[in-house]
Amino acid sequence: MPIRHYKSLFKELNKSRLLKFQIVVLFLTTYIDWVLMPYVTKLEGTYLPVMIISFYMLLSASDGLIQPLFKKIKIYQIYLFVILLDIVQILSYSLVEASMILFTYVILTIFTLQAITFEISRIHTIDFMKEYIEIKEYLMLRSFIVSSAIIGGATTAMLLDFIDISLKSILYGLGFLGVIAVVIEYRLYKKFKTIVQTEDTIIEKQKHLINEKIKV
Repeated sequence: MPIRHYKSLFKELNKSRLLKFQIVVLFLTTYIDWVLMPYVTKLEGTYLPVMIISFYMLLSASDGLIQPLFKKIKIYQIYLFVILLDIVQILSYSLVEASMILFTYVILTIFTLQAITFEISRIHTIDFMKEYIEIKEYLMLRSFIVSSAIIGGATTAMLLDFIDISLKSILYGLGFLGVIAVVIEYRLYKKFKTIVQTEDTIIEKQKHLINEKIKV
């Protein structure tokens, strides 16, 4: 796709703070995970049997099967779960000094839950973004951000490994980025909650008016 089209997509970000925050969070969380991913993969091969690794893969692939169960969940509730999950991830970094095996299990569990939540949130977020940007353009922008974050994270991991930075030092840096992501996620949570509750109030008022007209 021509670069000029991506420029037009990014211009849309200036029209909505909600859209801008959502894209920044998407980039940060994806980047953090893909810096950490190669190191976790190495730990998997060192500490975990194939059966356990396959088990986590199966769980990650279940998002399409369980999505209907979350059809009626509110978007702000998803973001609240994402915030809690990211906080647990940041806290889990301290396990490196206590037990590398425990750290591997915990971080794999978090990655699995993040993968499932990522797909669920993508479906729910589309309904909100269509007010600020066309769905097709939003999906292209989202895809561009995810790809950029993955490339950036993987490249960063290669560079850090090349200059032989310790995993502990890397986790400090990722923890700092994670805190920034959590702060923005909280702002998104508050924004989505306000929007949803306002819409619910309007809908209830409309239902009440309709019922009153029917009675009359």
